[in-house]
Amino acid sequence: MSFLSLSRALTRRVVRTLRLVVVGGAISYRALFNWTTPPMFIGTLLVGPLLQLLFFVFLGRQLGVADDRFYLLGNAVVSASTACVYGGTMAVADERRYGTLGAVLLSPRHRAPLWFGRALPYVLNGLLISVFTLTVATLLLGLRIPVGALPGLAAVLLAASAGCSVFGLALGALGLRFRDVFLVSNVAASVLLLLTGANVPRETLPEWMRAVGDVLPLTHAAEAARELSAGGGLDRGRLGAELATGAGYAVLAVVLLAVFERGSRRRATLDLM
Repeated sequence: MSFLSLSRALTRRVVRTLRLVVVGGAISYRALFNWTTPPMFIGTLLVGPLLQLLFFVFLGRQLGVADDRFYLLGNAVVSASTACVYGGTMAVADERRYGTLGAVLLSPRHRAPLWFGRALPYVLNGLLISVFTLTVATLLLGLRIPVGALPGLAAVLLAASAGCSVFGLALGALGLRFRDVFLVSNVAASVLLLLTGANVPRETLPEWMRAVGDVLPLTHAAEAARELSAGGGLDRGRLGAELATGAGYAVLAVVLLAVFERGSRRRATLDLM
């Protein structure tokens, strides 16, 4: 086979994979998205994180633990978890809930692009929520961010949303084994709120909590965002750590999904015998 034929075959394969990720993810999002009406979308994904931000800003002023910038940037980053953790979980768990999981598992397509395509819309949701929260913080609470820091901040928020979405996808993989996976998501969202340093300075936490926070999504993104807003420039080390954390959870999600799928097939075979 000539080099030109190999190149064309590789191009067709890449196009098919991208189509599976983008089109498959969009169809799944439209079919399984639980916040179906505009009022529910606005109330759950926009107003909720904004009220959380205001709560911690004014609480922080009363307690004098940190300045407004600390809470504004921290909550702008962690606000993505509302869509990303629960969205990534729903990308798997709702397939089971609505009875479409069997059709997904019978698909001959590769599993990694199939599942990552389902998490992709929630990455965009998380980025939208973070940008909205940051914009409102700028307008209402006087947050000032250097114009030159905006491209770096956009990269940090995108990395945070992506890492948080695959974290949710890994939690959603538990939906192939456990019935009430949303209990796990609720706990995970609370853990992110506490241990990522979004609202509690990490230096005040016990050592083991800081160690756990180091391997959670959003932790390094929150630190990078604060440094950017203070005019310190983009910390590529923290951005790289956030990307590495997300990559680790992506691998974990693929492994868990593969293991639980094989286990489900094995149990189904035994039930038929």
